[in-house]
Amino acid sequence: MTMEELIVQLKKDIIEALSLEDVVPEDFDADTPLFVEGLGLDSIDALELILLMERKYQVKITDPKDRRVVLRNVRAMAECIQQNKTTTF
Repeated sequence: MTMEELIVQLKKDIIEALSLEDVVPEDFDADTPLFVEGLGLDSIDALELILLMERKYQVKITDPKDRRVVLRNVRAMAECIQQNKTTTF
């Protein structure tokens, strides 16, 4: 899967995992912040995204500091998935 394909898939996965009913993938781009501004997600949403990455993409992020970096936007999530699939860090 290319980076662009992964980004498109991640956007769909985020919308589905978080039940964002009035949001479509075209509403945000790969660099849109996920928390506070941008999509305005919260800490509960962050836990859902961590579970999504673990279950669907086999990427486990154990360090809270790393989670903050990885979950800043869809591009960061995609880069993490491509670099660390089946790796724990």
